[in-house]
Amino acid sequence: MLEDILGKGWEITPAGGATGEAFYARYQEQTLFLKRNSSPFLAVLSAEGFVPKLVWTRRMENGDTITAQQWVQGRELKPFEMEEQRVARLLKKIHDSKPLLSMLQRLGMAPMKPDGMLTNLKRQMDEALLELSCVRSSIQFLEAEKYNVESDEFVVCHGDINHNNWLLSDENELFLIDWDGPLIGDPALDIGMLLYSYISPENWESWLRQYGTELTEDLFLRMKWHVMFQSIAMIQWHKEKERLDEMQDWLQFLHTVQRTGQR
Repeated sequence: MLEDILGKGWEITPAGGATGEAFYARYQEQTLFLKRNSSPFLAVLSAEGFVPKLVWTRRMENGDTITAQQWVQGRELKPFEMEEQRVARLLKKIHDSKPLLSMLQRLGMAPMKPDGMLTNLKRQMDEALLELSCVRSSIQFLEAEKYNVESDEFVVCHGDINHNNWLLSDENELFLIDWDGPLIGDPALDIGMLLYSYISPENWESWLRQYGTELTEDLFLRMKWHVMFQSIAMIQWHKEKERLDEMQDWLQFLHTVQRTGQR
């Protein structure tokens, strides 16, 4: 029980989220964010300053591990704020982090490569979705380009750079939180989804300069490939969960990606 770890007087409430394993703990003026069975990766994220500070880690009698982070008062970024320089610079710092990459490698994670990614995706696809013209044509694009988008650059990617995963503290510190699905892959995976989701194509070059790179033909193709891949994966996921409105939103997004920026 969490109460056995914290002691008397703490008020513990669920923090929501998909796993149901996160909680807030409050005692007088102190608030902690608790999570059950968080990855050892969290300690490195904290040490690098990418998430709020890790306060302690405790192992329970049943083998579960509980982590406690400082509760940071703040707010999520608004969609228009994703264009700001501090977002580009923090994402670049994450992608450049050798300690993050080393930790995931020690945990046994291998780089995600386009050919293997596509093979796994096709294996999971619902037959009804494959009958949709935009899904079918997108998979044909992924198949045709999978060897053209191979990259020698592998970094730690967050995998879900939605604006509500960016926390701006009241002290003006920016964090990227909710690291439930980190992976080793092409940085274009994170960059592409951010650009296609939040930034007008005419501003991509200026944002990428803030990140520290240029919009080349190669990067554009890699971004488009990864965004189309992620979009189809999300369409499939929402179909499985019978979240049909969200599935339609992702189908519309996939249409937009197909039409954007023929370079």
